[in-house]
Amino acid sequence: MTSNDGIRLVGFDGDDTLWRSEDYYHAAQADFERILQSYVDLHDARTHERLYAVEMRNLTLFGYGVKSMTLSMVEAAVEITGARISATDLHRIVSLGKELLQHPVELLPGIREAVEAIARDHEIVLITKGDLFHQENKVRQSGLADLFHRIEIVSEKDASTYARVLSEFDLPASRFAMIGNSLRSDIAPVLELGGWGVYMPYHVTWTHETEATVADDAPRLRRVAEPSALPAAVKSLALHAAA
Repeated sequence: MTSNDGIRLVGFDGDDTLWRSEDYYHAAQADFERILQSYVDLHDARTHERLYAVEMRNLTLFGYGVKSMTLSMVEAAVEITGARISATDLHRIVSLGKELLQHPVELLPGIREAVEAIARDHEIVLITKGDLFHQENKVRQSGLADLFHRIEIVSEKDASTYARVLSEFDLPASRFAMIGNSLRSDIAPVLELGGWGVYMPYHVTWTHETEATVADDAPRLRRVAEPSALPAAVKSLALHAAA
């Protein structure tokens, strides 16, 4: 029995699984709030909650990523300040978005070695969501692109998206495992289809990506704390799947 008798294809998330991402978004939101504190009391104005509400309202229009967040910050700033915010400060908010689009790609420690180890036994695919140009740029800068059999940049990561990808590989979900930091986007939909998951939480996660629950003892799931534990987790799932 080879290691891919049970699992043939392993998917990897991009942001906060392969490289740092949410840290930059959190820093931009902190800068956004510093801009608004000249106009309102941040606590009384519920700045954080109101920005998140605007982001959720705009999600179906703008999708995910930096450009969506920037447009939502501009809209929220106008709402929160009662349209008192100056053109100069709106321009500062737009500049925050531009800086986000240009942040360096910093791989998580040990992730390259983990990806290479898993790729020796399985076909691997990158499945990431967000702005197309930004994600393409991050994949290119990461230096990992050549390791993947295929790269999928999608608008949403739900059961139907994973089902489409698997159908194009002519592969049942039972032979697919997904690695990621989001229960909502990387784990829950794959388990729903009958696949396998390795959950590697990041130290900070966007609220929207925490809106899912998966039982700690789910038999098709492994939880790891760092990239170095990923190959063993995938091997464990492969043995379970083969059995």
